[in-house]
Amino acid sequence: MAIVQRLLSSTRYLIMIAVAGTFLSALTLIVYGGISIVQQITDTVLQGTVTAKGAKVLALGFIETADLFLVATALYIMSLGLYELFIDDTITLPEWLAIHNLDDLKSKLIGVIVVVMAVIFLGHVVKWHGETEILYLGGAIGIVVAGLTYFTGQKKNQNMKKNIDFQ
Repeated sequence: MAIVQRLLSSTRYLIMIAVAGTFLSALTLIVYGGISIVQQITDTVLQGTVTAKGAKVLALGFIETADLFLVATALYIMSLGLYELFIDDTITLPEWLAIHNLDDLKSKLIGVIVVVMAVIFLGHVVKWHGETEILYLGGAIGIVVAGLTYFTGQKKNQNMKKNIDFQ
């Protein structure tokens, strides 16, 4: 019985595969985004022309890179959260990043997902030339955000009810 218990207890370290994978993914996206920013700035300076179209292209490039950084942030938060939940909950993190259970991790990730969707929509707005399809994209994003808001609200209500029932 003790062998089975030790075996099951040690399987939590399999999560290190997910921790390493999400951390390396975040790191790769951050480095790629940094290179992209430097390349965009260099290309702009070397072109030497300042036009409204050039400004729009530059802004769109920066928005797309910001999207990369946001996805990298989500992966980084996931990496830290999984590590904290399964491996070592004593790592030093700012309070706003502390994750005590899976609901905390889901909540933080949902927040980043909503921001990523907003940035994606902003990128489409910058490229927009009057097509009506942007309404469908905005509506779809709105529905997803509403669903995620409902989901997180339900979880909070359940947790509050549990706390009230416990007292």
